[in-house]
Amino acid sequence: MIQEQMLSAAASGVFTIGGDLTVNRIGYGAMRITGQGIWGPPADKAAAIATLRRTVELGVNLIDTADSYGPGTSEELIAQALYPYPADLVIATKGGWERPGPGQWTHNASPKHLTEALEGSLKRLHLDRVDIYQLHAPDNAVSFEASVEALAKLRGQGKIRHVALSNVTREHIERARRIVPIVSVQNRYSFADRESDFIVDYCEQNGIAFLPWAPLGQAKEAHEAIKKVANELRATPLQVALAWLLKRSNVILPIPGTSSIKHLEENIAAGTLELPQIAYDQLATVNHPPASLRG
Repeated sequence: MIQEQMLSAAASGVFTIGGDLTVNRIGYGAMRITGQGIWGPPADKAAAIATLRRTVELGVNLIDTADSYGPGTSEELIAQALYPYPADLVIATKGGWERPGPGQWTHNASPKHLTEALEGSLKRLHLDRVDIYQLHAPDNAVSFEASVEALAKLRGQGKIRHVALSNVTREHIERARRIVPIVSVQNRYSFADRESDFIVDYCEQNGIAFLPWAPLGQAKEAHEAIKKVANELRATPLQVALAWLLKRSNVILPIPGTSSIKHLEENIAAGTLELPQIAYDQLATVNHPPASLRG
């Protein structure tokens, strides 16, 4: 059973991103502090501010956001809640989407848009330089190299400390690394959704942080499997899912998001959960049979 006294994200271990940013391995994803459809202000702004402040109190020093969350709302709330920032706080944000309305997302990773998006993020976050700036997704209407070159140029201007990628293939990572160092990759990944399995391996081999989103996966069978393990360990399914990710590779930095302090504390407590190897192995094969059975 997880003890929730003296909670600290430090229990999850640490990882150093890009050689100079050491963070606790459980971070915080700030998408869900916006309104419905990831649009506009939250229904309870005071609760969102309180959750962000509690995040830092619990030792979280990696917060992931994006200019498209709101749009702009998530970054504004982070600054309102936490500025001036703790010295060890790493803020990672993203650019490359436009938001015509609630629940609507359209690509725009043109160099012009990325430059404008970064400037907007700097202003909202009250920063002169973003620690980690991620291309939110490749844009089929724009040369991938042109998008990455734009971020490399902004890095050269001192407005970005480190460049990162999101929603990419291994080929994208390799192409980007020919232009600029890449310090992290953010893809969908969980014990049940392992399409990016080989990308996790690639990141581990190259010292690149991997930030998984959708840590519970999607399939009903996956939820039933994790509920069984959670019941045995007297933990929540999400805690087991996060513990599985932490055990999978030391480069994995889960960034669960929530607008609830209670859920936030449960997420941080996952860093203390000791997942037995047999449970880890069982979950690893959910919707992902061993290679010998895949043919």
